[in-house]
Amino acid sequence: MPATLMNERDLEFMLYELFDSEALTSRARYQDHDRQTFNEVVTTAKAIAEKYFLPIRQKLDTHQPTFDGKKVHIIPELKTAIDAVNESGIGSATADYDLGGMQLPPIIASAAASFLSVAGGVGMGYNMLTTANANLLQAHGSPELINTWVKPMREGRFMGTMAMTEPGSGSALGDLITKAVKSDDGTYRITGNKIYISGGDHDLSDNIVHLVLARIQGAPKGVKGISLFVVPKFLLNEDGSVGEDNEVALAGLFHKMGGRAQTSTALSFGEKNGSIGYLVGEEHCGLKYMFHMMNEARIMVGTSGAVLAVAGYQYSVDYAKNRPQGRLPSCKDPQSPMVNIIEHADVKRMLLAQKAYAEGAMALVLYGTQLSDDERTADTSEQREHAHTLLDFLTPIIKTWPSEYGPKANSYAIQVMGGHGYINEHPVEMFYRDNRLNPIHEGTTGIQSLDLITRKVPMNKMQGYKATLHEITKTIEQAKQYDSLSEYTQKLSEAVETLTLTTEAVLNGMATKNIDLALANSVKYLELFGHVIIAWLWLKQSMVATKALAQQPHQADEFFYKGKLQASQYFYRFELPKIAVWSSLLRSTDSTSFDMQADWF
Repeated sequence: MPATLMNERDLEFMLYELFDSEALTSRARYQDHDRQTFNEVVTTAKAIAEKYFLPIRQKLDTHQPTFDGKKVHIIPELKTAIDAVNESGIGSATADYDLGGMQLPPIIASAAASFLSVAGGVGMGYNMLTTANANLLQAHGSPELINTWVKPMREGRFMGTMAMTEPGSGSALGDLITKAVKSDDGTYRITGNKIYISGGDHDLSDNIVHLVLARIQGAPKGVKGISLFVVPKFLLNEDGSVGEDNEVALAGLFHKMGGRAQTSTALSFGEKNGSIGYLVGEEHCGLKYMFHMMNEARIMVGTSGAVLAVAGYQYSVDYAKNRPQGRLPSCKDPQSPMVNIIEHADVKRMLLAQKAYAEGAMALVLYGTQLSDDERTADTSEQREHAHTLLDFLTPIIKTWPSEYGPKANSYAIQVMGGHGYINEHPVEMFYRDNRLNPIHEGTTGIQSLDLITRKVPMNKMQGYKATLHEITKTIEQAKQYDSLSEYTQKLSEAVETLTLTTEAVLNGMATKNIDLALANSVKYLELFGHVIIAWLWLKQSMVATKALAQQPHQADEFFYKGKLQASQYFYRFELPKIAVWSSLLRSTDSTSFDMQADWF
């Protein structure tokens, strides 16, 4: 069985036909690049993935990190692989030239990283968190912090984490108790405990730069009293070399269902004299700064959900095309040759569902990645502001829809392969386990749904909500020029109307009813909105495919575009109609879950 990674033809479609990434080279930041350099980076990432990560993919899953009470032990091949990524420059692909980066558009970097993520699982998570850490410091840190910590992270000499969660306060960050006491020299002494810190300890780099949320002594309670600090594992000498220990102790490792290549740690800060921390920005603004990294991480989570869905789909398609079993119901001759299982209608159904979920999710996360670029590098201030508005609004959906439907796609991949899908001689069961974390971390599905309906929808007089619906309506109008897409334009228009009425009902319920009751079904609202967004992106893909087919392409492309249209049809006929049921529950303020009593379970 060949180890399929990403569908290169589909990535080409996403990058150059759907999102026109080549046009980015007209921006000053990317003027040194062209389509050839973009493709070379993706090709390099694929080569590294196949040479260094793919041979150890199963070993990374079966030999998870261990802790002997003094030191973490990780299979040495992972460091070799990560070093290869850093040496290629892909580890800091989007960073500025003067910080050792390649100034690549994030959408290209994301496409390149997809190969590494599929081949290496969350082994690439160390690099991704480091990039997000460095991006936060570059946006909000002082020149001194940037000079001291960002450059070595860009170079791969240091790695970074995000330390938020505590044993007594998970997603409720306002309850965190990690303490910071200011010293005479302007630094702070940090004491407290953090858990589930991905990449919190390892031997893959010379130092680990923790971004720690803590409460300065005497600060207000709640989220308004939280500050952000750089707390390195090791302090630095005056020449920038790694110095003495900074009292960041590993208390233990968590052992996970999936995503085993990356350490998940419990950390203790400052048990003796306090860990030395350096304030990022202003006091009491830590959560605002951390959201810079959290929102970037949420796009990363959504991307992981999408990429793993694509990987499982690719693998199960390959299996189905080469696995003979059974005969079609119309065949009554037991002596006739068996057919490959891809000929069975139910297998086609499961493959179509995977394709609809995976490629819809991939379009969503790449769209989000492009918006994150547009809000910084678009030509005009109006374009930058518009991109910011859209991205800020869509982030809960970008994080959640792929992370919910990615595992569903992986479950179908297992089912397509039958017993072979359930054994670890094939990677689809690992894809499912790795993907199952994505609905949990960086804000659970329930938390994202509350963020969407209580904050993002009403925020700034519903500016983000209205901007998103405007984009959808604009696409519907553009698609009306294609008669073959009339079914989809009609159904998407009806879906927008359903969404509008549902939103009005939910907002009215929040204002006039018990707020807890009104929000009891918030997850269904997010799922409904997510389905409308994915249907919109499938309509955009359908327009590209329809236009391309009119040019009478060669057979391979003809099949590719027809596959796009069939997956779109599947989503519109099998998935989008579900929103009617969800809308009914939301508009009636269904109280089934709310009325359930704890003692009744």
